[in-house]
Amino acid sequence: MGLNLLRGSTRRGLPRVVLGACAALCLGLVAGAVWRPDTFVGNPLYGYLALLLLSIGLYGSTHDIDLSEARGSLRVVLVAVTAGVVLKAALIGAVMVLAFHRTEYLVLGIAVAQIDPLSVAAMQDDERVSPRAKAILSIWASFDDPMTVLLTVYVSALAIRLGADGDSTGSLGADTADVFGNLLLNLLLFAAVVAVWTLIRLGWLLSRRRARTAGAGPAPAAPRSFDVWALLLVAALVAVAASTTLVLAVALTGLVVHVGRFAPVLDGAVMLAFLAASAMLGAVLSGRVDLYQGMLLGASAFAAQFLVTVLIGRLLVRPRLSRADRAHLGLGQQNGITAILLALSLEPTFRGTVAVVGPAIVTVNLLHYAFRWARSGTWNRAVLRDRLPVRTRHTPAARMRHTTTARARPTTAARTRHAAAAPPRGRGAPPSRTGPAPKASGPDPGPAGMSTPSPERGSP
Repeated sequence: MGLNLLRGSTRRGLPRVVLGACAALCLGLVAGAVWRPDTFVGNPLYGYLALLLLSIGLYGSTHDIDLSEARGSLRVVLVAVTAGVVLKAALIGAVMVLAFHRTEYLVLGIAVAQIDPLSVAAMQDDERVSPRAKAILSIWASFDDPMTVLLTVYVSALAIRLGADGDSTGSLGADTADVFGNLLLNLLLFAAVVAVWTLIRLGWLLSRRRARTAGAGPAPAAPRSFDVWALLLVAALVAVAASTTLVLAVALTGLVVHVGRFAPVLDGAVMLAFLAASAMLGAVLSGRVDLYQGMLLGASAFAAQFLVTVLIGRLLVRPRLSRADRAHLGLGQQNGITAILLALSLEPTFRGTVAVVGPAIVTVNLLHYAFRWARSGTWNRAVLRDRLPVRTRHTPAARMRHTTTARARPTTAARTRHAAAAPPRGRGAPPSRTGPAPKASGPDPGPAGMSTPSPERGSP
């Protein structure tokens, strides 16, 4: 019941899950003020919990991807989640390294280079944007998370090697071999999961064929036990990935294995992971906050998304997108659960990552909402004037009419008093509805059609 309150958006268009995350962040800040973050950041349980939450978030980001929609914009999506993510991370990392001369800040550019799919799903309500642009942004936000995780593994080793505190006993080639070895292990784990899932489906197909042969009628298209097996397989994979750091296999599994009837359970698990990650972020931020570095990191991520969108939109998208569609993609940078969890996972290796990424996430989202409200006309002068009460809106024409009416009121009142004091012009004359009766030019007819002398001319 409580998770249902976090679904949807407020009247201002702000997702309720974001408000819940802010509340969890505040609780984490209080908890971090009571228990120092240094006491649990280096704990192995902290690392396992961070990877567990990251695995849940990655599976949730790829579970809802419609591959039929991806085929329609396959070239754009492939370039966006490969070259686009690498270019964004390189731009952001270059700005941070040039500004602060710290090689480990290369990792920070990757932590915020991805787009949060939960926030994108909650913001796809702009009527001016075409369904094609919405589909591109949605698939982009879902597919760039696995690529970001893969880049994090590689660039982390590179930053350690190039940094001042790097291990001088190794080599860059050895680190590259370790990264590709980790990628191979992820692919092997993914292949093992797909093999198990294929065996489960084959067993169900064989039982369905035997039921048809026995004449018992066709088996149901998707039995409940089928979804139960899928849920158990995903839960086991998440537990294994969190203990072995093979979280990329979880993201790939989300494209193949679906939990069917248990999709609401998955949505609730992703929301709980988001709230738990926000609380952990607040607990770590209570010890240190680098506001200036975080604001620069967030602004760089927002600007990098716009530049990459301009390049991809002009070189690859045919037919070209409209101006509203390009703005929707260029201003679509948002950070959420993946950026938080990547920062929490990197904190034991690169101390101070959360202190920079935390303010950066806030900066990116504030910029997104500000530009979104500006595009919707919220700050338009004409819209604000229309929202004011009627009594406070006085245009120049209305003031002129008000002054003319006020000046004409005494004259009208004087005419009314003069008409009331004037003697009657005749008993048989009908009352006038539009003003005073015109003056009689001759004798007034009396009763029975007889004429009477006019009092104005006297008696003859």
